[in-house]
Amino acid sequence: MAGPATHITGLGGVFFKCADADKTREWYTRALRMPIDPNYGGVGFKWRDMDNPETIGQTIWSPFSGESDYFAPSKSDFMINLRVADLDGLLKHLESEGIERVGDVVDEVYGRFAWVIDPDGRKIELWEPKDEEENACE
Repeated sequence: MAGPATHITGLGGVFFKCADADKTREWYTRALRMPIDPNYGGVGFKWRDMDNPETIGQTIWSPFSGESDYFAPSKSDFMINLRVADLDGLLKHLESEGIERVGDVVDEVYGRFAWVIDPDGRKIELWEPKDEEENACE
């Protein structure tokens, strides 16, 4: 069955606000031995695609400053990033459902991004990754 769920390919990341993001990173490094990347302050957990084992993907874990406005207009302390295939097709579907985007589509070296707000007011980031082996956060 084709439908909107076919656009979502997995969890791209979990982002959350902290009173002291540096202290939180230090705790996760010390207590859980998570290898925090100093370039962006998070961890990219790498994995292989089951249908295409040569493809390396990643799921990002990243704390944000409590003052960050990246989650706006949501008031939530966390944001979920969903990996997407065919971002444009998904955006057309969302528009047909009356769901408005937050901001414009953004193109970055590691992929394309768009945002929507879920029924509970949480901002959801939609990420269509580019070539992940070349652009993986290391």
